[in-house]
Amino acid sequence: MTDRNELKKDLCACIDKAAEEIEHYAQSVFSEPELGYKEVKTAAKTADFFRKLGLKTEEGLAITGVKAVLEGGKSGPAIAIMGELDAIGCPEAPSANRETGAAHTCGHFLQLGAMMGAAIALIELRKKQEFCGNVVFFAVPAEEYVEIAYRSRLREEGKLHFLSGKQELIFRGDLAGIDMAMMIHSNAYSPEAAVYIGKSSNGFVGKTIQYIGKEAHAAAAPHEGINALNAAMLGLMGIHALRETFKDEDHIRVHPVITKGGDLVNSVPADVRLETYVRGKTMKTIEATHEKIDRALRAGGEAVGARTIIQTSHGQLPLTCPEEMNEIFINNAKFARPDVKICRVEHFSGSTDMGDVSHVMPAIHPFIGGVTGALHGRDFAVTDFSAACLLPAKAMALSVVDLLCDNAGLAEKIIAANKPLLTQKEYVTKMNEYFKTT
Repeated sequence: MTDRNELKKDLCACIDKAAEEIEHYAQSVFSEPELGYKEVKTAAKTADFFRKLGLKTEEGLAITGVKAVLEGGKSGPAIAIMGELDAIGCPEAPSANRETGAAHTCGHFLQLGAMMGAAIALIELRKKQEFCGNVVFFAVPAEEYVEIAYRSRLREEGKLHFLSGKQELIFRGDLAGIDMAMMIHSNAYSPEAAVYIGKSSNGFVGKTIQYIGKEAHAAAAPHEGINALNAAMLGLMGIHALRETFKDEDHIRVHPVITKGGDLVNSVPADVRLETYVRGKTMKTIEATHEKIDRALRAGGEAVGARTIIQTSHGQLPLTCPEEMNEIFINNAKFARPDVKICRVEHFSGSTDMGDVSHVMPAIHPFIGGVTGALHGRDFAVTDFSAACLLPAKAMALSVVDLLCDNAGLAEKIIAANKPLLTQKEYVTKMNEYFKTT
């Protein structure tokens, strides 16, 4: 057995030894869920954990982000291990905050726990030997693209430029100096120890829609009003009529919600609002599809004489993962737990702002088992904490060993072979183009 394997065994044992501490932190995050750009308590807990590990820590990045750095002792690339601070809105979940409806049915508390486990192991590595480069542990805000109206107000107030956390970090330059990144996400209905590895995911643009009609008494004089709810319903039916035009290979998803359906039942609705995503495998497909969606939405307003205001925002870019990094993660997951099930998935239909990160540096985003129920669903639950959190912690830590030890030759090779799809400046320019009001 090689020295490298013995070292990896020691790091896995280090994570197992800290399992109770890691789970306590993750459960503390789970018990106090917060929505994006509001993760004050979660950020404070995370910063405290980093400091107890002896890591130099920065707070308040992109409003609530927290970053800690472990220096390897020799010059070389920087690798980020990320976790997401925010919860999702799921008021039906037993664990939901009764005031905000926030719940960690997205599994982000497990990401944070895995990041902390990797930090504990890599601090132990640094005690044993120097390595080339740095490891950046980054707890990022607001991955879930929700409360678009709230975030748009933050943008109008100058507190925010982009609506997702990693996007805002790119805009502000807080990812400058980082050369590659990795993080994990729970996979739905996967109670066993498993890794779901893929090359890509959907991206999307976001939309808020307002139909402005004219109020009137709903019983005595409906003919004097303009029913904005009818306009919205016709707009939604127009979207449904387009679905047969979506190609399977484009992975189009359009899923609107009505966020305001009117004011009083005995008044003709005069102010009705919707939110929707337009998802697809490529930005070219998304751009072509969202123009069709705009036509359908406008047609609803035209039909009843309502005014239609559509605000489009950038959404998130499709994820693109280097195969070499995926394979390193898989091999180390097998090393950490030989019975792990490996499922190779070409494409994920969901979206993540890790897709944005993957456009400016090599990045991976495997999905992990050990949980059951639907993501964002009331039945989401952990079935095996070791599989859901400790296994990916080990896989990420051991991947860093492969990437940064031996003069970081493997990391340098991957970085050289995977040039950024966009520079930071090109990225900001591209994303700004998606902001549009019609």
